[in-house]
Amino acid sequence: MGQLRVGMVGYAFMGAAHSQAWRTVNHAFDLPLSARMSVVCGRDEDKVAAAAAKLGWEGHTTDWRALVERDDIDLVDICTPGDTHREIALAALAAGKHVLCEKPLANSVAEAREMAAAAAEAQANGVRAMCGFNYRRVPAVALMRQLVAAGRIGKIRHVRAVYLQDWIVDPNFPLVWRLRKDVAGSGALGDIGAHIVDLTQFVTGQSITKVSALTETFVRQRPLPTEAAGLSAAGNGSAGFGQVTVDDAALFLARLDGGAVATYEATRFATGRKNGLRVELNGELGSVAFDFERMNELEFYDATLPTTEQGFSRILVTEPEHPYLAAWWPPGHPIGYEHSFTHEMRDLIAAIAAGEDPTPSFADALQVQLVLDAVERSAAASAWVDVEAVLAPV
Repeated sequence: MGQLRVGMVGYAFMGAAHSQAWRTVNHAFDLPLSARMSVVCGRDEDKVAAAAAKLGWEGHTTDWRALVERDDIDLVDICTPGDTHREIALAALAAGKHVLCEKPLANSVAEAREMAAAAAEAQANGVRAMCGFNYRRVPAVALMRQLVAAGRIGKIRHVRAVYLQDWIVDPNFPLVWRLRKDVAGSGALGDIGAHIVDLTQFVTGQSITKVSALTETFVRQRPLPTEAAGLSAAGNGSAGFGQVTVDDAALFLARLDGGAVATYEATRFATGRKNGLRVELNGELGSVAFDFERMNELEFYDATLPTTEQGFSRILVTEPEHPYLAAWWPPGHPIGYEHSFTHEMRDLIAAIAAGEDPTPSFADALQVQLVLDAVERSAAASAWVDVEAVLAPV
């Protein structure tokens, strides 16, 4: 079995999730390549050394530029804040490395276009690039896509998507990097709104073409952090205060190119909601809904049945015939959040070994970026705006 030697940049929340997936993927799936966790990179020598030991990496470095140039690295996994995605990805692609980049792809459309163009150029030399929208790899979501593609709910009329969190509802929560536009690009819109944009387009097979949006920042000033890691931080104002420069919530209406109309809501101020991602599709022949807080289930309504038999049914997505699940436990035994990343690595390794392009590609991620940009432009103008085309000049 050949090896896929991985270098990962970043080791906090997403880095830990990716590390677990790289450790697990070859133990769960029979693949033609074996992932080797070669090097993890971070800015702080002591912290990245500790992360390497804890997460299972063979070595560590504080220089990502040196990492992407190493001859013993085949793939660069980017788990850093959005302001660094472009520079690292472009350098890795230029060095002939495969790239996995966390979402959203970049902090602007211009950056995303440049990254997508570089990925397309590198593809000609057998280099593959993928963006990490992990919710595509939840088995129930993959089954949802299969049901829609098979015509089980007919022509889609409504798309309804929300992603609700409450982790910054406390106004004294510190000003972490996710609340700074220069680092994160946007707030709830890019961090969690990007997920439901990609997920709904994935399961429907339709693209968003037009939006009407509003955004809101409820807490505009927060204490500067004295320490921060992942989604946790400390700070009581002793270090001063800073301005929140991103949205706390984003809501928008949308039209899709297959004729469906849609509503989207992404917020970090839904008190009591921890990770409330829900998508519902209503079609001419039925409906299907996914709720991440019940991630091993689908709700399915078949309107073709006699009226005496109609009603929402619960599909427990744990059978070996369901997507990805033959690799895991006996029927009825649920899986968790971390498995979505393992499935992501599984699909990426399989595509690289087969010489095929993985999905979502950087071009797919650019399309999501164009939607996010349209939402921001619509909110600023208080008007309907068109989503720019992916194939516009780069």
